[in-house]
This record gives sequence, C-alpha cells and structure tokens, in this order.
Amino acid sequence: MTIQLDSKVAFITGGSRGIGAATARRLARDGAIVAIGYQASNVAAEALVAEIEAAGGTAIAIQVDVTDAAAVTGAIDSVARRFGRLDILVNSAGVLIFAPIEQFTLADFDKTVAVNVRGVFVAIQAAAAHMKKGGRIINLGSTVAHRMPLAGGAIYSMSKSALTGLVKGLARDLGPKGITVNNVAPGPIDTDMNPVDGDFAPVQHN
Repeated sequence: MTIQLDSKVAFITGGSRGIGAATARRLARDGAIVAIGYQASNVAAEALVAEIEAAGGTAIAIQVDVTDAAAVTGAIDSVARRFGRLDILVNSAGVLIFAPIEQFTLADFDKTVAVNVRGVFVAIQAAAAHMKKGGRIINLGSTVAHRMPLAGGAIYSMSKSALTGLVKGLARDLGPKGITVNNVAPGPIDTDMNPVDGDFAPVQHN
C-alpha cells in the first residue's frame, strides 16, 4: 500500500542509521519532507540526504542529542519554522546496553532511560505543540517489552515497556486533537546496532 505524503513534514530521531534511515527513505519516497535527526553519524546523515535528494525528494540533516531536552525541542521547533508545519514524528533513536544486573552501572541505567524514554517524551511534547489534526507520532518499541529471551536485558526491556504505558496515556491526551500515538514493536532486525551475526541475533533453526 502506498500512502501519498506530499507536503507532509516528518522529523525522525536516530534517522541516519538502521530502522530510522529506512524510515526516512520510505517517507521521502512517499512524498514527505524529511528531517533526519542524528547524534554523531554526520557522514551517514549527509549521505542519506544526498540519496533522497538524488531521487527527487527533500531532506535535511540536523544534529541533535536526544538526551539534551533543550536541543531536542530546539531542533523540532526549527524544522517546524523552516517548513511551516510538522506532521509526523518518528522516535527511532535508541540505546542497547546488556549486562548482568550485578554489573549494570547506574550510569548505564540513566543513559538507557534518558535515550529510550525521556528523549521520546521530550520529542513528543515538542512535536505535539506544532501538530494539527492528522498528526502522527510513532515510537520504535520492541517485542522485548513483553518478553525478554536473553539474560542481561532487564533494563532495556524496562525502557521499552515504559513506552507502552506512555503511548497508551498519550493516545488519550492527543486523540481528541486528531493526533495518533503508536508504538511499532519489531523483533530482531539486522542493523548495525544488532547485526544478524551479533551476540543478540535470533537463533537459526534448520
């Protein structure tokens, strides 16, 4: 199914790599103007912008650390000002830290929550201020919110579970304004964060 998104403006956190980059390509292909948020992968972000523009789309790259609330709000505000609107927010930025509970540091706990939960909330709060009826907010959750098959993933699982509660509440808050809020909860995906031959790849059965 193809949905025409001509004139729609999308902001994607973690948009230069993995699922975020694939999402940027698809939204641009369907006609949306895409703002690709990235933290450090500026080369990948600029390459993706060039790829989208070469295919006839419109895209920009914007550096933003999702743990910096002021930076996130400022980036989203700047995109809305530049293009006169904001219709779609995709929260794809995430961090994956696995360790046994006795080795999991408080710093790693705080980082996981800051990126996977707090950053999502801040981005939604900033984006919702610009959205009108028909706005769409999508978060990248995970199946581990409901079932963690590996040891060491308790805090990551917790962070993705938190998104489930956040979405259910925000859907109530923003639904009356015509803005939908949803989680997409994939299983293992072959990305540079979770490569198919990495430590957390699914077991292959012949």
